[in-house]
Amino acid sequence: MKRALFPGSFDPITLGHQDIILRGIKLFDEIVVAVGINAEKKYMFSLEERIEFIKKSFEDEPKVKVVSYEGLTVDFCKKVGAQFILRGLRNPADFEFEKAIAHTNRKLSEIETVFLLTSSRTSYISSSIVRDVIRNKGNYSVLVPDSVKMH
Repeated sequence: MKRALFPGSFDPITLGHQDIILRGIKLFDEIVVAVGINAEKKYMFSLEERIEFIKKSFEDEPKVKVVSYEGLTVDFCKKVGAQFILRGLRNPADFEFEKAIAHTNRKLSEIETVFLLTSSRTSYISSSIVRDVIRNKGNYSVLVPDSVKMH
């Protein structure tokens, strides 16, 4: 079974994340969406809310599992039997950042990182932009899946 881990904070999940997961489903037998726990980070949404947003977005897709984790991503990959890390790339800055992490992960393990370019219709969306729109009481519904809009 080809299992990929799609790690992130998903604070909140965006249409860009959703697009990468839906396209990843075509490449892998299972995608484990791993919501990271970082005590240093201040989140807008609780861990439970972030997990629920993702679960609701993919409730009809049996190939998507949602879990939380902390620690090194490569260690968690080994724990859940994921041979791949799935990442989305929006722009050259994402590529440079993700490339360094992928090289480090490759040095620490045998896990391959697979990059998918975000679709042009979602490439401008980031969780930090969504949080800023929410904080300023803007219409964020065009940036996130329905599961977040209901919140």
